[in-house]
Amino acid sequence: MRKILLLPFLVWACASPEQDPDPVVKEPLFQQPANFPASAYALASNPVTEEGFELGKDLFNDPMLSRDNTISCAECHNQSYAFTHHGHDVSHGVDNRVGTRNAPAVQNMAWQKEFFWDGGVGDLDLFSVAPIENPLEMDENLGNVLAKLRSTQKYPALFHKAYGSTEITSQKFLKALSQFMLSLVSANSRYDKYARKEGGILNSEELAGLSLFQQKCSSCHAGDLFTDQSYRNNGLNIQGSKDEGRFRITERVEDRFKFKVPSLRNVEMTAPYMHDGRFYTLEEVLHHYASGVQQTPNVDASLKNGIPLTAEEQAKIVAFLKTLTDREFLTNPKFAGN
Repeated sequence: MRKILLLPFLVWACASPEQDPDPVVKEPLFQQPANFPASAYALASNPVTEEGFELGKDLFNDPMLSRDNTISCAECHNQSYAFTHHGHDVSHGVDNRVGTRNAPAVQNMAWQKEFFWDGGVGDLDLFSVAPIENPLEMDENLGNVLAKLRSTQKYPALFHKAYGSTEITSQKFLKALSQFMLSLVSANSRYDKYARKEGGILNSEELAGLSLFQQKCSSCHAGDLFTDQSYRNNGLNIQGSKDEGRFRITERVEDRFKFKVPSLRNVEMTAPYMHDGRFYTLEEVLHHYASGVQQTPNVDASLKNGIPLTAEEQAKIVAFLKTLTDREFLTNPKFAGN
């Protein structure tokens, strides 16, 4: 009897390794690119999970975060344009209120130490509070947002999936948004594949532009993040709102009219440019540095004489900048809202 009972088990045991399908190995939602420095965000304190990412993505795309339920984070941060408000010099909020600054790209957030043009927030987990409570943007109170989420059938279940509890708190809410933004890593442009020797090819004009960029621009737009994350006055003519930039945060005279050096990744897609969106083309930007720098208070020492560039050199730098466009990032369906 024992032999008869064991036989089916032995047959199953021998056959099962061949019959079991190969497990599906998912790519991690956050990956460290080989050519990037170590991340600034403490990932161990908020590891990116599938459930947390999905919750964060839903929140990012939900207009319920605004006072009148009309404006989501994605309204000013569109994936196709590296999560910027493409075509708008400054952001627009509830009741069609007009903001004062151009919406920065939401990409490679794990490597940023401070956020916004003036560095007014130093923690990604607090980043989302500012646009939610800004009266010119979403004009809502964080407590009201949490109450609205709790009143739905959808969100308690999603919070349970992400955190094991239906409880919706500000910490969980903000960390879920962080998980989504941490996953927005752009590191697969043609330049990246060239730099990592992964088959990326730059033509002669682009290579000449890279060489010129390294000579003329890399002191501010440094490394493979293409920013040194400093605050500088780049000689813009003071106009409009007379935004004093970093001075609003530090109240130090030497910080008047200084703004954070933005990353140039996907810069081809993120027009308009500068903190107030005054330039609509890369050619205008290069022309400014070549012949338009104003000697305003606190202008950066490296720009006292502008950046001498011929029209041909400017064209080569623009050609190089376009190799920083990451089509995979701009079209990745996992980042798209529902």
